[in-house]
Amino acid sequence: MHEQASVPTPSSGPAPKKPLDTVVKLALSVFVGSFALIWGGMYLSRPDRSIPPYSVGSQQGHLVATHVPPATTDQQIETLLNRFRKVGHQTHDFGNMKVRPTTPDDPGGRYRRILIYVFNDDGWTDPEVLAKYAAGDAAVVTEFEKSVRGYYWLQEQDEEGGIGPLPKAGVPSDATRVLFKGRVTDPLPVEAESEQDTSISPL
Repeated sequence: MHEQASVPTPSSGPAPKKPLDTVVKLALSVFVGSFALIWGGMYLSRPDRSIPPYSVGSQQGHLVATHVPPATTDQQIETLLNRFRKVGHQTHDFGNMKVRPTTPDDPGGRYRRILIYVFNDDGWTDPEVLAKYAAGDAAVVTEFEKSVRGYYWLQEQDEEGGIGPLPKAGVPSDATRVLFKGRVTDPLPVEAESEQDTSISPL
């Protein structure tokens, strides 16, 4: 009799998984880590939609010229001015608002005096134009002030903000609507604290 050759019976259980190669594990870790870093950076650098987009065009001492898009409304500029006001009351540090220290060598603070102009024409925020305005160039001063859409002024503990040009000698003109005036030690009104979202598309 011939002996029948035994045929191995295939295993009914699943084949054991081959462990991932170390290089593959490293590549996956780098991929996941890179994605997390990119997402985190985008989250942290996301535009603040509670205020209209703005940029600091130039700065001359305590004078700061900012600009917003041409279609920015007075209400949106008011929201931006209220944010400057909030900073003045709470931290007195305008660094997060893109403003360099205006009194860097003052032991009493780096932002003891500041005047922020808001324009919707970035031509008025050119460094040469602001320098001429600061120097009192008569050919620039009048048109510069007429083009101001809003302002925030801070001197020690006193502040003022409004739509239109800064009043001369404290006397407002028909072109100016003063939004607030007082001291940064005064309590903020509820609307300035809440700052409802009235923003436009970010830059």
